[in-house]
Amino acid sequence: MSIVNEIKAKTILRKHKKIDSWFISRYGMNFYRGCSHNCIYCDGRAEKYNVEGEFGKQVAVKKNAIEVLRRELDIRKRLPLIRGFMMIGGGVGDSYQPLESTYEVTRRALELMLELDFPVSVLTKSTLVERDIDILKKIDEKSSAIVSFSFSSMDERLSAIFEPGVPPPAERLASIRKLKDRGLICGMFLMPVIPFLTDTPEMIEQSVRCAKESGVDFIIFSGMTLKEGRQHEYFMDVLLDHYPELSIEYQHIYDGNKWGGASEAYYQSIHHTFYHVARKYRMPVRIPAAVYADIMNDNDKVVVMLEQIDYLLKLRGAKSPYGYAAYSVSKLDQPISKMKNHLRQLKGVGKVTESLILEILQTGRSSYLQRLMEFR
Repeated sequence: MSIVNEIKAKTILRKHKKIDSWFISRYGMNFYRGCSHNCIYCDGRAEKYNVEGEFGKQVAVKKNAIEVLRRELDIRKRLPLIRGFMMIGGGVGDSYQPLESTYEVTRRALELMLELDFPVSVLTKSTLVERDIDILKKIDEKSSAIVSFSFSSMDERLSAIFEPGVPPPAERLASIRKLKDRGLICGMFLMPVIPFLTDTPEMIEQSVRCAKESGVDFIIFSGMTLKEGRQHEYFMDVLLDHYPELSIEYQHIYDGNKWGGASEAYYQSIHHTFYHVARKYRMPVRIPAAVYADIMNDNDKVVVMLEQIDYLLKLRGAKSPYGYAAYSVSKLDQPISKMKNHLRQLKGVGKVTESLILEILQTGRSSYLQRLMEFR
């Protein structure tokens, strides 16, 4: 049972400095601080997020969230927002954690997104999102909606240990099938995989295979971070209770990186495994361009597509200049279309990158990105 603290928020809408190519969003929002899903690996526990109380048991609800959000989105009182997906979920509390069934803050936020004609991207671990299929379908018909579920594996025993407040993987897969039956775009965020437990080739393949069978449109993959302090301490206490023999392995790959990252060699290894499994199942490893290309402005579209190309090339072990070029485009304070005759003035943009950008500006698509996504 969660200890609930009702609070008043001063602000809800978070604007990122640049478009996020993982979630294809510029804006995010959290309606809860803390999360009763109580995932053992959640970095919401880390001190940097300033979540008060005992994470996993004490949850703050922003009761005035919709009123604040409406004010922040009122374009009559502020400069127009850059068109793009509104990210609902993630952060320091799942927007569909159990308290949502009582407070319905997320549902009311979706109603507001529908009213104001904003596309939405939802990320959750909860099957409660099924309650809002009616609104999500209306949003999708009017603009666009993506619903993604987070998994660490398909193993129900491991999920019960490391995701104690979350519906079992099989139930989340069933929710995906229900959403797909209604014609919605669905993704899997296979992140984080847990070192030496859910990151094996067999575990990763099981997850990708189940995702494929459930009809997901893409999988985003990532390893686990362990930030020094509360997150690291809490996770290691649980690990020692269940898998004490693995503690020495964790010491080898987590060496105090300030962001909580594991060693580069470890990440390269698991991404290599994921690449070959995704290729076997012909599974897109980023949100396909067809989902977002007609919604974003040209600058954001170019940034996302260049970053996706960069990721796909590095995933197969190749070098890439496209990430740097994407960063240069993200810093522009004018429409990139005004620069189409001077693109090589941008740092990191050479002849090949120039041709890629021009194709995106002319067609809204990238044939090279499409080939990479199809593992050709």
